[in-house]
Amino acid sequence: MGILNVTPDSFSDGGELVSIPAMLDRARAMLAAGTDVLDIGGESTRPGATPVGPDEEMARVLPAIAAIRQNWPDVPLSVDTSKPEVLETAIQQGADILNDVWGLAHALTPAERARARADVRSGNGTLPVTPLARTAAKLGCPVILMHNRPDRDYRDFWEDLLLDLQLSVALALRAGIPRHQLWLDPGFGFAKGVEQNLEVLKHLDRIVALGFPVLVGTSRKSTIGRVLGTEVDDRIEGTGATVVWSIQQGCQMIRVHDVEPMVRFARMADAIRAGLGFQSPTSWTR
Repeated sequence: MGILNVTPDSFSDGGELVSIPAMLDRARAMLAAGTDVLDIGGESTRPGATPVGPDEEMARVLPAIAAIRQNWPDVPLSVDTSKPEVLETAIQQGADILNDVWGLAHALTPAERARARADVRSGNGTLPVTPLARTAAKLGCPVILMHNRPDRDYRDFWEDLLLDLQLSVALALRAGIPRHQLWLDPGFGFAKGVEQNLEVLKHLDRIVALGFPVLVGTSRKSTIGRVLGTEVDDRIEGTGATVVWSIQQGCQMIRVHDVEPMVRFARMADAIRAGLGFQSPTSWTR
């Protein structure tokens, strides 16, 4: 999954794709390098970013979707949003997938979230149908459910993280989204400190064990910078290490900025994972 942030303030590429020609050039390069899915975001989710309303977000993403569809009618597109109206319009204009950094739970108040988590834990009670979940179910689109929460107040890190993801799954199913349409994302860099981000990768297999395909988005994140002591534009090797590790733990998709080198990391990791079952594509050079 190649990242196309049509925002002025995203943490590593904000302001780079504010024109349609610049965005198309980036998309073209990503597709040539081997990306399978393009992910379009119109609102920065970095800490401290200024929120934008649905009209402004749509003004950013809809022209990008239209331009990509005109040039590449068949490439899968995901829209990175938590707003029902943005999702609905984006899907109508040609996007295919919802990528939600709040796992369909953003509309819940703290009290509603606590009650819903308790209901999921006990298996009792009736969960609400959040507006975004209702819209995704109506549109029939696949949904990527990322782990996130309003705070870092974990009583037990893994127990709480897995329960949060199970809540997101339950909200999706409650709205009528089929299980086969769901992906999970551990939320590397969201509501977690450095050690917690590393812990998520170390035991990513615990999330894979929930039975859904897993997407991992570590690209250029600050945890990599903290470990290596590098700035945001000097984290390719660190990102590559997280990509290889994640694939070995069962990750099925990676979300990245630097597609060409990450495709190579991923192909090599896939080959190692295949072992004796590896078959060399005839189109690859030696």
